[in-house]
Amino acid sequence: MKQTSKHIIKVSNLSIGYTSKKNVSTIASNLNINLSSGNMVCLLGKNGIGKSTLLRTLTKVQPALSGEIFINNIKLEVLANNELAKIVSLVLTERLPDSSLTVFELVALGRQPFTNWIGYLTNEDMEIIQSAFEKTNTKHLMNSKCYELSDGQLQKVLIARALAQNTPIIVLDEPTAHLDLHHTINTFSLLKNLASEFNKTIIISTHEANLAMQLADELWLMSPSKFISGKTDDLIAENELNQLFDSKLISFNKTLKQFTITDSKLF
Repeated sequence: MKQTSKHIIKVSNLSIGYTSKKNVSTIASNLNINLSSGNMVCLLGKNGIGKSTLLRTLTKVQPALSGEIFINNIKLEVLANNELAKIVSLVLTERLPDSSLTVFELVALGRQPFTNWIGYLTNEDMEIIQSAFEKTNTKHLMNSKCYELSDGQLQKVLIARALAQNTPIIVLDEPTAHLDLHHTINTFSLLKNLASEFNKTIIISTHEANLAMQLADELWLMSPSKFISGKTDDLIAENELNQLFDSKLISFNKTLKQFTITDSKLF
């Protein structure tokens, strides 16, 4: 089934959560999203609010409870996994299982949806892989074993694998969780560049709210009461950021476009 729309991602009345034999646990419901290509989106919300669940549902890692998801005008549930892997690449926070893979081998796996059954890499594949290393500044790690990497190095290598997959949509769950400030800003800048210069659609769940205000084209805001999506400047102007965190410690400063400490005397 196809949907006539210019949106690269369209979500209608989506409910997300988990099912077991005895019950259904709904985390969020009535989610509606219309996202055009070439945008960098930051998904913000408290821990446990359902950010990872939403990303996993949008990428078919887990099923939706109800509602519809369209990727490139095609209903998500009818997309074969191999076809979906040519459209969407995913960077999750889970640690890799123990293996003797080198960094080059791990990044080269990003080409798997496009290679033949024996995994032969063409000259074009090699060029895309080398470009992924260069864009993430990880070329010096190519011959290292994956188990030798720090958490921060591994995160950058996983982003390189997503770039090697060369999909129009890249979804990242907390990609800067293990990075210092310098590398966090570098990673956000890289992802912003991919969206603006290469027309990639980048979706990031993050706790780096202040960076999101500066770099994201759109925001997805998850709170216990509602889900809101829209242009960053529009949501700031409409005071939607004030409802993101129910806390007396912090508030959103519209002029500075960042969250600030409400009252230092509380500490």
